[in-house]
Amino acid sequence: MDENQVKPAKSLSIPVAIVIAGVLIAGAVFITKSPEAPVAANTKENTPTDITVPPVIATDHLLGNPNATITVIEYSDLECPFCKTFHQTLHRLMDDYGKTGQLAWVYRQFPLPQLHSKAPKEAEASECAAELGGNTAFWNFIDKVFEVTPSNDGLDPAFLPQIAKDIGLNVTAFNTCLSSGKYTQKIQKSYEEAVAAGGSGTPYSIFILKEKATDDAIALMRSINDEQPGTFIVSEDKMKIGMSGALSYGIVNTLLTSFLP
Repeated sequence: MDENQVKPAKSLSIPVAIVIAGVLIAGAVFITKSPEAPVAANTKENTPTDITVPPVIATDHLLGNPNATITVIEYSDLECPFCKTFHQTLHRLMDDYGKTGQLAWVYRQFPLPQLHSKAPKEAEASECAAELGGNTAFWNFIDKVFEVTPSNDGLDPAFLPQIAKDIGLNVTAFNTCLSSGKYTQKIQKSYEEAVAAGGSGTPYSIFILKEKATDDAIALMRSINDEQPGTFIVSEDKMKIGMSGALSYGIVNTLLTSFLP
């Protein structure tokens, strides 16, 4: 089955076991998780009772309606191949839900230098793009990086100024910003926040809900955890959902549908 042909259910009223069976029969593409972990993966035994994540503020890199029904905060690494795949999934979901104000997407930095030595500097470069060209330039910059990088440290750092030029930034100002290291601490802080929020690899996403996750949604996530331990963690108040890995459009779309009123 082509996952692009999967039609999400409008509710999870059908038995969860049937949904999971369909997921498993369709193949591993429906449960593609990242092995890129800086710390031990979460399991059901060490799931936190809360997900502590800094609130979304004006300086965040956000697409969509700031007052959306669901906000997904994605912690990502520009050299992670799973992040590259999930970046396109989130763009597709924004096309589906962002235009109606139901979904907003916040991008935060989670470069893993243990695996990708170039990722922290690329993250700094994206912050320089934001400084010079605002939110639009930031998203254009990371879109282009994900488009051209082979991932796994495959992007030549010398190409970063070319990306800045291509999206209309002043290259001299960009190079000055990047060489200054002014965003090094910001990137490190974001990394630490991701780990504190339960991130054990990239991409790591947190869904902030305005209504509690339903019992059916939680049952679905628990069933996925049975097959892929640590994929989901749920905050005690059921208003925050942590998701590890680049799950397919089909699964995330079904979950978003279950989260919406």
